[in-house]
Amino acid sequence: MIPGAVHRFLWTEGLIAVRFLFENVMQTLLILAGIAGGVAVIVFITALITGLQANVIERTLGTQAHVRILPLDEVNYQPPPADDAMILLLDSPRAQRLRSISNWQAVRDMLDAAPDVQAVSPVVSGPALARRGTARASVSLVGIDPQRYQQIIAIAPSLVAGRFAVGDGHALVGTELARTLGLGLGDKLRLDAGDDRIAVVDVAGIFELGVRELDARFVYLDLKQTQTLLDLPGGVTVIDTTVDDIFTADRVAARLARLSGLRAESWMETNGQLLNALRSQSLTTQMIRVFVGISVAFGIASVLAVSVVQHTREIGILRAMGSSRKQVLRVFLVQGGLLGLLGSAIGAGIGWALVQAFNTFGPGLFFIPVPLALIPFAMVIACLTGVLASALPARRAARLDPAVAIRYV
Repeated sequence: MIPGAVHRFLWTEGLIAVRFLFENVMQTLLILAGIAGGVAVIVFITALITGLQANVIERTLGTQAHVRILPLDEVNYQPPPADDAMILLLDSPRAQRLRSISNWQAVRDMLDAAPDVQAVSPVVSGPALARRGTARASVSLVGIDPQRYQQIIAIAPSLVAGRFAVGDGHALVGTELARTLGLGLGDKLRLDAGDDRIAVVDVAGIFELGVRELDARFVYLDLKQTQTLLDLPGGVTVIDTTVDDIFTADRVAARLARLSGLRAESWMETNGQLLNALRSQSLTTQMIRVFVGISVAFGIASVLAVSVVQHTREIGILRAMGSSRKQVLRVFLVQGGLLGLLGSAIGAGIGWALVQAFNTFGPGLFFIPVPLALIPFAMVIACLTGVLASALPARRAARLDPAVAIRYV
């Protein structure tokens, strides 16, 4: 004999809801297909745009610092006017010369201890002329501390030939510069920074960062040799940093500027168009989610509204047998929740399969990761949508008069 508690459980609102769903299998399957399709779209599009954004950010920020600490711009000095004297204002901005950050070692140590800052690397950079035989090219000398700089920009993995070595007369050049000057490993490169500051270095490695401008202009040297070439003994022109969250780089830059008294420039400031594109992509994803969710909600609500009409007599009988309005209300709320749960589970599986198919058989432009929280999030949203969409039909069913409902044919 079935225990009383189990018996009551078997005849709860859940069992009635399931029975209503199975009475019209085709209708249930159609709405499940609609929910599954919507959730699959949400999962696939969200993963696709997230992967695209990560790829764009990696390609862009993989070759630059998140925040750069720079010297303050030089301005024209204007002495205070004497009493009753007229002054002539100089509107033309002052030319900016290459100069070092004052007391940069203290600034570096301060940045090392700053919260939200992952890596810090002092850099000295400036223009020069590269020559090999009769060929010449305008380049940018970049003097680095190899250990620190590798935490900002990973050059070693970007090497297409040679080895990562700067110092002792060695240098790294980009693929475009190597092609322009006809450079190969071990070749001599003459660097002229002006005012008879000349150095001849060996090409130890050739890199390809994926940005044409950098591959055509950057020449990596060690700090000391670059300081000598640029006539900045012991100085650095910029301190590069990376931060924990790239989308807070502007706030971190503002705080670092206040702490250091220098100019802090974030990647968000120098890549305004990229930032707008990323925000537009995020907005597009949100709009797709909202409209798909609305479509799913209307589908569930319409099916349950029809179900209320179809089961009017059954609702009347339940009410006449003593079922309360709350119990009838819960029957249709459970129906909405079950539809959302089953449809979202199927849709999440389809969305995951589409992502794997893209990664396996797609064009191979970039990899789409599936965030761990994406599938549970989509399922929870679909279930909540199902319950909320069923609220109006459920309320209508609960308010039916038993006497009128029983006579309904």
